[in-house]
Amino acid sequence: MSNATQTPLRDYPTVDYDEHARTCPPDDFWAQVKRTVRGKAVPDEHIDMIVHAIRRHLALQPDDVVLDLACGNGALSQRLFDACAALVGVDLSEYLIEVANAHFADAPKFTFIANGAAEYLLNEPAPERFTKVLCYGSFAYFSQQDAESALHLLHRRFAKVNSIFIGNLPDRDRAAAFYAPRTPLPGELTDPRAQIGIWRTQDEFAAMAADAGWDTEFSSMPASFFSVHYRYDVVLRRRATGGAGGPAQ
Repeated sequence: MSNATQTPLRDYPTVDYDEHARTCPPDDFWAQVKRTVRGKAVPDEHIDMIVHAIRRHLALQPDDVVLDLACGNGALSQRLFDACAALVGVDLSEYLIEVANAHFADAPKFTFIANGAAEYLLNEPAPERFTKVLCYGSFAYFSQQDAESALHLLHRRFAKVNSIFIGNLPDRDRAAAFYAPRTPLPGELTDPRAQIGIWRTQDEFAAMAADAGWDTEFSSMPASFFSVHYRYDVVLRRRATGGAGGPAQ
C-alpha cells in the first residue's frame, strides 16, 4: 500500500471495531464490541442495567418494530426480542454482522444487515414499518456528517418513529474524568476514530438534534454503572410542531 492511501498516524489511541472483533474469540460477544472494563467483559448486572434502560426509555411494546443502528454483533439486540414484534440490526462491520446472523438472527422477525447507518437510513425501502430506534454505545463513532445525516433522515423518512434512544454518549464536560491523569491531545475529542469517538456536551447534542427536528431528554445510568462518571443517555422525541432545519438529505 502506498503512503498516499494510508490512514495518517495519530498520537492518541484509535479503534477499528471490525479489526478488533476479528482478534477476539468467536463466542466472546462482549469483548468483540469492547463492552469491557480494562479488557474484561462488564459484569452481567451492568448488561441488565443497559437492557432495562433501553426498554424503559423506549417504552417498548409487543407491536413495536425496532431499528438498532450500529448494533455490533447483536448480543445486546437479542435481549430485546421478547419485548417487540420485530427488530432489524444494522452495523458497518461485516464480521460483526456475520456473528449476529450466526448466533442471534431469527428471520423473518429478527434480522441483521451489514451497512453504514446513514447509508441504510437513506436507502431503507420501507422506513414506515419502524416505530422505535435504538443506538447504544456507538453514536460517538459516527462522523459529524453521518451523525447529522442520520438524525435528519430519521426525522424525514421514518415517519412512524416518535422516539429514539441513544445511549452511552461521552460527555465533553466530563472528559477529564476519563482521560486523567493525561490531557486529551489536539483533535482527540472530535475524532470518530479515536478510542471513545466524538465527545459532545449535552448542549451540543441538543442543538444538533433540534436542527433535525428532535427534542431531547437527557438521563444517566445508576451510580454503580461502570461508565456513569463520564457518559449520558438521551431520548429524542419528534417535535410536535414546526419543521426540521438543516440541509436536505
